[in-house]
Amino acid sequence: MSSSKSRPIASSSASHNSPSPRPHSTQTPSKAYLVVDTTLRFTLTPHEYRILHDYLVRRSPSKFLRRKAPSPSHFDDVSRRRNEYFAASIRNAGRLFLICLAGLEGWEFVKGRIAARARRGRAVTQQTTATRRTPFLSSPSFRLSASVSAILFLHRSLHRFFTRLRANLLTRDALPFRRRNPRISKLLVAKLTAAVVSSLSVFALGMYPGEPLRVTVAIWVVTKALEFAYNAVEMKGILGLGKDTRPWWFGSWMLMPFVCGQLLHAAVMERDCFPKSYGDFILDWSPRYVERRPTQYPAGKPWPKNDQVFEGFTSITKMNWPPFISPILFPSAKLSASLAPIAPVVSTAHPSITNLSCALLHPHDPSCLRTYISFFPQALLDFTKFWTVVYGLFSLPRYKAYLKDPAHELNKFAQKVFRSSMFLSGAIGTAWGSICLFQAYLPRKNIPSQRWFWGGFIGGMWAFVDRKNSRGNVMYSVRASLESVWKVGVKHGWWKSGKNLDLWILMMGMMLLNVIYESNPEAVSSGILKKGLALMRGDHSKEKERSRLKSISEERSKT
Repeated sequence: MSSSKSRPIASSSASHNSPSPRPHSTQTPSKAYLVVDTTLRFTLTPHEYRILHDYLVRRSPSKFLRRKAPSPSHFDDVSRRRNEYFAASIRNAGRLFLICLAGLEGWEFVKGRIAARARRGRAVTQQTTATRRTPFLSSPSFRLSASVSAILFLHRSLHRFFTRLRANLLTRDALPFRRRNPRISKLLVAKLTAAVVSSLSVFALGMYPGEPLRVTVAIWVVTKALEFAYNAVEMKGILGLGKDTRPWWFGSWMLMPFVCGQLLHAAVMERDCFPKSYGDFILDWSPRYVERRPTQYPAGKPWPKNDQVFEGFTSITKMNWPPFISPILFPSAKLSASLAPIAPVVSTAHPSITNLSCALLHPHDPSCLRTYISFFPQALLDFTKFWTVVYGLFSLPRYKAYLKDPAHELNKFAQKVFRSSMFLSGAIGTAWGSICLFQAYLPRKNIPSQRWFWGGFIGGMWAFVDRKNSRGNVMYSVRASLESVWKVGVKHGWWKSGKNLDLWILMMGMMLLNVIYESNPEAVSSGILKKGLALMRGDHSKEKERSRLKSISEERSKT
């Protein structure tokens, strides 16, 4: 009887001393709680939620929020039990989408404001109104952001799936499957299968209709992949191209003659297939060639612009390099209608000049050799100022090295500036001077249009001067040349651009990039791109650890 009376007392005391259970631990969670929990998992990492909980939830005046919000430990447990990789993929893809969308929309807003202030005309207003009427889901910014985020999500998902599939097929339990399907198993258990298959994700860029941007991205990825492939070949010493076995003169500078030749030929003969910014850079940095508008020239009279100068060279080439008849000596001499835009320059040229191209290049100096020699001092001084500013900005993150050994670093900086200045000065001056050279020694009808290629080829040989530090400049020019070649091929019908050929090229470049990163990560010399590839594969934490260990080993080797 006494024992039966003591039982309820014990049970009541136990229930009184034990803490009240949390609703998410023992009770069945409500639908609203599951929605909040899932939303948090796909939005925040455990570390981010812990920070948010410490700074907002604990300090919130709402008792309901403090009582109902999941604790950081519970959030960690849920993230470990469930598929955190899938949640991280969704989270990263969503963040990338929002960042791209905000950046593109912000840029469009700023660009529209600048255009509206620059010109307040009816055409601009109508264009802005038409742009606003475009549906949001069909806007280029939304489609580009969606395609980029889709590439990230598909790449991570495909890489994860085939990596886990390979791990499962290599177990003893999968031995019967490997025996029944030897060819498929050999393909699926290959080390590079995940890297190759995940490259198919770049086809999601097809959601974006802007083909020029897709071509630019494809060319950039392909050139980067080839650059890293060369690094891998150099590191392994294949074909005698190791750092210690290759010839001293061998390097990426050897591409520059072909690139300069193609670009100069396209600038004159294929104006619509040539990057305008590249042509403006050449003409703006040609102080002794291509006459500038005089300060005392009447404001109401026209003066040829950069495009009209190139069009003048195009007409001269198609006319087989005609001689120059000075209007000063022969007032009745008139230019053809196609050469009318350059008439203000050539009409005042020196009477002793005999070639029309020389009258356009250096109208006030009859000597081609003197013009070529006098080009270098002024161009070299201008390029020295230019590269000093550019390299100075890129050297700011390395200020500690300058403070530690200023003499050595400043000497390297001066050599880099001088070599790059000599390279560009020599390339531009020689490209223009070679046209005068061909006029002096070649008949008028001999290779009339190919002279531009060979003039650029000779000018590109100056890259030898800056062969040790010119890879960045060379690769930029290579990408510009390949983009120009693509447009020339589309124009002449060598290939068609409407068959998603650019996406196939992008896929092959991405495939090569993934294979190189999988087999030899050290060949990827760009730290930013290496982190981007690690993020696309979902192992950026491993990349951080690898870079940390590498920096530690480098510091130990220095000490």
